[in-house]
Amino acid sequence: MTQTVRFQKLDERAVAPSYGSADAAGADLYAIMDSPLTLAPGQTTLVHTGLAVEIPAGFVGLVCARSGLATKKGLAPANKVGVIDADYRGEILVALYNHGTVHQTIDHGERIAQLVLVPYLTAAYEQADSLTDTDRGAGGFGSTGSK
Repeated sequence: MTQTVRFQKLDERAVAPSYGSADAAGADLYAIMDSPLTLAPGQTTLVHTGLAVEIPAGFVGLVCARSGLATKKGLAPANKVGVIDADYRGEILVALYNHGTVHQTIDHGERIAQLVLVPYLTAAYEQADSLTDTDRGAGGFGSTGSK
């Protein structure tokens, strides 16, 4: 299934989101900067993409980590998954966090995250005096076992 998503270059150096393979779910987002950026261990920095997107109504754009950047450099979005709502028209910024123990450098044009387009439902939340019973019930973290 293909869904058209309009985008605008806010910086002439911006690179259009692109898929790394025919069946890739996420389109790569690229860093736009004047000079290389070095992140210290534990540091978070906003990285520009130079792009604004028009997410269609009924969809959300999820800004996710690129597995290669996360495993090789320890860099991933600080908020784990960024949410781009359908009514947002500003620049996509990626809050990259250095999870590693050494300084890491990002270069202009480097792929820094991926954008996944996902349909969603809007819930109509209804207050209730009780909820239906389940086998799990109110069991929280780790309640279903570890193996």
